[in-house]
Amino acid sequence: MNLNDFLLLAQPGAQDDEMWQALTIVGAIVVILFILVTFAFFLRFAGLWIQSKFTGAGIGFFNLITMWMQKVNPAIIVRARIMMVQAGLAKMYDVSHKNLAAHYLAGGNVMNVTRALIAAEKAKIPLDWQTAAAIDLAGRDVLDAMRTSVYPKVIDCPDPRRTAGSLDAVAGDGIQLKARARVTVRTNIHQLIGGATEETIIARVGQGIVQAIGSTPSYKKVLENPDSISYTVLNQGLEAHTAFEIVSIDIADIDVGDNIGARLMADQAEADMRVAQAKAEQKRADAFAREQEEIAHIQENRAKVVLAEAQIPKAIADSFRNRKLGLIDYLNLKNIQADTLMRSSIAGETRTPNTSDNPVA
Repeated sequence: MNLNDFLLLAQPGAQDDEMWQALTIVGAIVVILFILVTFAFFLRFAGLWIQSKFTGAGIGFFNLITMWMQKVNPAIIVRARIMMVQAGLAKMYDVSHKNLAAHYLAGGNVMNVTRALIAAEKAKIPLDWQTAAAIDLAGRDVLDAMRTSVYPKVIDCPDPRRTAGSLDAVAGDGIQLKARARVTVRTNIHQLIGGATEETIIARVGQGIVQAIGSTPSYKKVLENPDSISYTVLNQGLEAHTAFEIVSIDIADIDVGDNIGARLMADQAEADMRVAQAKAEQKRADAFAREQEEIAHIQENRAKVVLAEAQIPKAIADSFRNRKLGLIDYLNLKNIQADTLMRSSIAGETRTPNTSDNPVA
């Protein structure tokens, strides 16, 4: 750079021109970027905006961009809004795209709630947006509940997925009956939040059937008229505090089981027999013990008799010494003893000779 070029740059007019050129370039770049970004957003949301515009959904272009920035799927909101507008529910329930976006951000299923509201309006079932959104956020499938309200659901009792058995009950005459029932229910929208589920319905219906059969005097009446069981169970109010309304209870199958009453009576008779045998055995043992005691007493008395008889020879000897007993008296005594032994032998009695038969003189 020579001196002349330096002098030209030092002039104020030349410096302003270069700054203006730089600003012009930067502005052009910003405008181009803005146009590119706008064109990209237009390409992304043009279809949804046009669809919303022609269907009267009332969602603007900037609203779509705002939802996208909030991580809300604009396509779902636009589709749900269009469905509600076309069904005439947007003004009826005062549901805006902001309500739909808020429910989406809360983790709800916007399309399920929208379809449920449309189904409820077509079926003339009272359901508003707040209730449907609350049911959806509570974890219940509001669309499935609405379908169950329109088309009742059939539940098997007992549940075949958990048990392959039946409801076993015993009638008044002791005969066992095995029953299976089919319960037709529909959703009770007003009790869907906090209401008991299908397991409670199955348990209550099973309890009611067992109770109804148990209160019947004879199993024949149950076989003749199974509908009486259904009517009895229906009148018990089993649907209280549940999410369902019981439409009907039908006895699908009923079989005759064992004679429980006869089995219980036989078991009771056997138990009574064992008790009687135990008591008799106790009495026999007591009698045997008393017999042994009496035998011991007899042996004791015999021992006393033997001891007493042992004194007889001494007494006879003392009588001879003291001359109180003569030889003739002794011989008469021996004759009497011999006669007594003879008579006892003839009578078939056995007598053990004692020591007095051979006295010591």
